Amino acid sequence: MESKIILIVGLLFFAVKCYAQKREENKTERKINKLTGKEIVQELNRLNFFNLTDKIDLKITRDEFEKSYDELNFFEGQMREDLSFTDNRFYIIDSETLFEGEGLIQYLETVKVLFDKLNLKLVISEEFESQTEKHLLHKIKLNGKEYIAFDNDFGNYDWTIAYLNFIEMLNDQLNLQGSNDQFYPISSGNDGKIVLLTKDQFIFVKNNYPNDKNHPKEIMDWKDGFNY
Repeated sequence: MESKIILIVGLLFFAVKCYAQKREENKTERKINKLTGKEIVQELNRLNFFNLTDKIDLKITRDEFEKSYDELNFFEGQMREDLSFTDNRFYIIDSETLFEGEGLIQYLETVKVLFDKLNLKLVISEEFESQTEKHLLHKIKLNGKEYIAFDNDFGNYDWTIAYLNFIEMLNDQLNLQGSNDQFYPISSGNDGKIVLLTKDQFIFVKNNYPNDKNHPKEIMDWKDGFNY
């Protein structure tokens, strides 16, 4: 009986040792496979991430992406003083501003410049608002198609609803016009942010940057993380 116990303990010890050794091997492999900031920029370049960046801004933009990755493991480039990005793919979206007043038109006009760069149309027309004490209906037409910016009773998630509706209306227009790009949510609130990526660019970012609240996600995954 004692010999059986010794045998079982020995087997357990061996199994634990093998598991620990395998984990260390996996960690070492991940470290070996981790790209440098320079390699990240090279791959982003190969995926045409910088094709919307003005030539005059290319060097500072690439340098900032390399630096952000090496020092912070963070996916973001160079921001101008007016809070726009030199890559022309990241956009700051203050969800409160978007939800209230003339914010929707303001941000649509901002994104229209991007649509022009993509040789796509974004004709903004027929904004309509109807508000009661408890409810807001906010509609707008893009290229003649009507979209709901907000149609809900007021609650705790008004800014978030407006933020997501904004992304979805833009993505619908991108899709209708045959673009390979889509907007991906990063964060909402007063420091909201979105980024325009192709599917291949998104997969590359997802595979090489942290999967956290500071990085882009599919809309459904973002909703789950937000507990929306």
